[in-house]
Amino acid sequence: MADRFRSASIEDLPSHLIFEILIRGRLSAVDLVCLELSSKLFGGSHGLYPHKFRSLVDFAAFQLCASHSIYAGMSWKVQKELFDRCNENWKRVLRFLQSVEHSSDMVETSAGNQMQITTGRYHTLLISNSSVYSCGSSLCGVLGHGPETTQCGALTRINFPYAANVVQVSATQNHAAFILQSGEVFTCGDNSSYCCGHRDTSRPIFRPRRVEALKGVPCKQVAAGLNFTVFLTRQGHVYTCGSNTHGQLGHGDTVDRPTPRSIASIEEVGSVVQIAAGPSYVLAVTGNGEVYSFGSGSNFCLGHGEQHNEFQPRVVQTFKRKGIHVVRVSAGDEHAVALDSSGFVYTWGKGYCGALGHGDEIDKTIPELLSSLKSQLAIQVCARKRKTFVLVDNGSVYGFGWMGFGSLGLTYDKVMKPRILDSLRGHHVSQISTGLYHTVVVTQQGRIFGFGDNERAQLGLDKLRGCLQPTEIFIQQMEDEADLVSQSA
Repeated sequence: MADRFRSASIEDLPSHLIFEILIRGRLSAVDLVCLELSSKLFGGSHGLYPHKFRSLVDFAAFQLCASHSIYAGMSWKVQKELFDRCNENWKRVLRFLQSVEHSSDMVETSAGNQMQITTGRYHTLLISNSSVYSCGSSLCGVLGHGPETTQCGALTRINFPYAANVVQVSATQNHAAFILQSGEVFTCGDNSSYCCGHRDTSRPIFRPRRVEALKGVPCKQVAAGLNFTVFLTRQGHVYTCGSNTHGQLGHGDTVDRPTPRSIASIEEVGSVVQIAAGPSYVLAVTGNGEVYSFGSGSNFCLGHGEQHNEFQPRVVQTFKRKGIHVVRVSAGDEHAVALDSSGFVYTWGKGYCGALGHGDEIDKTIPELLSSLKSQLAIQVCARKRKTFVLVDNGSVYGFGWMGFGSLGLTYDKVMKPRILDSLRGHHVSQISTGLYHTVVVTQQGRIFGFGDNERAQLGLDKLRGCLQPTEIFIQQMEDEADLVSQSA
């Protein structure tokens, strides 16, 4: 009887079952590499796959790539270009796809935690294990801590009306928006322009409130503009509300919308997979890699070669004409950045202080390839006021543009071409976000570092006015719990 329950190692399992485990589990590219190095079982041939694959793990990596949403939307030609860029290594292709997904969504840390960081003008919001924490200036209730809070000196948990698992957050100058695992949307802050999606504009919303107009419309991403908000549904539809002075709501007019309304014209071109909001304009990426823009055309941010406002989504022809498959975009105050499916970076807009990274301060009216980073495989792009960051697949960060009170992480007043942030070399960065004068990163280990101005405690470092070097930031509740443990020991 005892033999029936004897312990067995994974080597005892049939090869086809092991393969199913590899492709059905939540394994990362790093996990697959570790498995391949740890046992001949994973590195050997078992007659389960074509000879062009190097190992069982290699074939599993290919299968995981094929089922990934980003890869599935690419044409065969684009898939081949990415494969070649990754030295024909399926594990590296998978790492690229997963890194792009995590850097713009939730970071899967080595400790098993899920995190996302976002920076507003004078504040920071962090998701950690489905809870949201905020710090900095609570102008108009943007921190979500109630009317009695004017400033929060450390990352402190936001209380929702009921237990809420938050999966995405976006913040701008005066308001913030949150997406729950259920697809529900909550907002807080100044609603005088209807940007929070509620009809009541009599006073700020000091604590997160559910957007009732989106009840029954589950969302997966939100992007907060200056006085408006953009919502992306799980079906790939785009809703907008708030101020519409420049046509940034995308409905073909300049009429403000008090509650979220779907943009009908963009539904005709396919499912949208990512959105980004600048001060008064919007960028939207579709599943087939096209980029649409609408709103204020100032500073050439729409990428159409002119500064006319666009009242409805218009495709950026540069990418479409050249067959460039864009996977992510970032909308800065005066310029924009895009990342394509081969890890190349494109910039356009106002070139002041070298924010476009081309070695000069010349404005670019349409997207232009950042040639100095062609040797790097970029996984995230991040633009804000006159500065840009590019995160590459080895965890290094490049910055260029205006120093802005140390928020660039470099000691130069202007950085005209991408320069690696030496101060972060010891850390594998997984996500970066930058505000007006401060920047925050999350590492693969789940550590948080910030640099730049801290005049309003936007770095969550209550005793510092600012820091030129990355300084670790801790979550208030976790610190309190650690103190209780030490006192009881």
